[in-house]
Amino acid sequence: MARGGPGVAWRAREFVDRSARQSPARLALFVFGGVIAIITALLATPWATSSGHSPPFIDALFTATSASTVTGLVVVPTGTYWSTMGLVVILVAIKVGGLGVMTLASLLGMAVSRRIGLTQRLLVSSETKVTRLGEVGSLVRTVIITSTALEVIIALILLPRFHMYDEDWGEAAWHAIFYGVSAFNNAGFVPTEQGLTPFVSDWWVLMPIIIGVFIGSLGFPVILNVARNLREPRRWSLHSKLTITTSLGLVAFGSVLVAAFEWTNPGTFKPLGASATVLASLFAGVMPRSAGFSTVDVGQMHESTWLLTDALMFVGGGSASTAGGIKVTTLAVMLLAIVAEARGDRDVEAYGRRIPREALQVAIAVSLVSATFVLVSSLLLLAMTGWTLDVVLFEVISAFATCGLSTGVTEDLPTPAKYVLTVLMFIGRTGTMTLAAALALRNRRRVIRLPEERPIIG
Repeated sequence: MARGGPGVAWRAREFVDRSARQSPARLALFVFGGVIAIITALLATPWATSSGHSPPFIDALFTATSASTVTGLVVVPTGTYWSTMGLVVILVAIKVGGLGVMTLASLLGMAVSRRIGLTQRLLVSSETKVTRLGEVGSLVRTVIITSTALEVIIALILLPRFHMYDEDWGEAAWHAIFYGVSAFNNAGFVPTEQGLTPFVSDWWVLMPIIIGVFIGSLGFPVILNVARNLREPRRWSLHSKLTITTSLGLVAFGSVLVAAFEWTNPGTFKPLGASATVLASLFAGVMPRSAGFSTVDVGQMHESTWLLTDALMFVGGGSASTAGGIKVTTLAVMLLAIVAEARGDRDVEAYGRRIPREALQVAIAVSLVSATFVLVSSLLLLAMTGWTLDVVLFEVISAFATCGLSTGVTEDLPTPAKYVLTVLMFIGRTGTMTLAAALALRNRRRVIRLPEERPIIG
């Protein structure tokens, strides 16, 4: 027995190291897929449902994928369909999924080898955007500690308020913890049947959730960089500055337009007072970062609001964050490139730094590949459901951007359409570029470069 233990651990470590060397992204996808399989198996048990009967496999798989990818789309009512055990499993899936695909794979390497090796450091550095490999081990621990601390803070703020709503301390604590984890991880799951609708005008409940969602959507590199240089903003990295300014701009832009579109809508904002309307508008402007919470019926919103939300969801949040989408830095780099081209500048610059051309190429590739996934999935759902394009596009982008907002039709999806959105949520969370790298057979390197010739553009 003494010899067998180290032998198994050694072989497991060799497998992880070899997989990480050959294709880190493929290893990450394998690990993340394994997590979804485990959560699916747990949710498929009779003890996971309130009725005591095993759910259909597709409902367990869809919910497991939605929770693990911190999306929030549901095909069954979360608060009433699942038992306490089922809700705990969903909460654990949200927590694990929020740590990130690459971070999760690195934690597997730590568990097997009791330390982070070079390959695992390379693996997690691609997710966290850390370039100094010596920092990665401490960074993983910092990510876990920081995220948990922020979730606890949100829960502590919500706890007394929920208790004021005639909830006993145990129930209030459970709801506070669930919303704390779900908010910071941009998951959008709610433990009650009505969700946040009863709190549409309650600043005490909604503001901690808004702040938690926004901070979670910035990404761990930004959170740690800002925390270390809180009093010296000039020392913030270019990534942090672009992420924060672009995110704030999108929130302000989205909130103002949602208020303008919905102010007189009797199905959403019109019955609310001025204070509640301002809060609901801010809430609706922040949630497309990838959170998926809602305080009004999204299905009653105007089509113009749906289209605006589509655009905000597609962009999503920050890189290496709990949010999905193409990421705000992707949008920022492309906008800066357009400005540079309009000015006739040779370089793309921001905050006294020059952005390399490779960053622009990756931004364009991510945007086009993402748009292609959305297009193909929309065509499939149009053929499967017979719904109108505005509804289908909203659901598809929400799934791909791991947002979780819905017009209310997700529960009525036919089984094939549920599988389409399940795959789309997985792709959206792991990232289009990560998926492409995982499926690539080899890296293509060319020694000889062809002569340059510029085609006519536009």
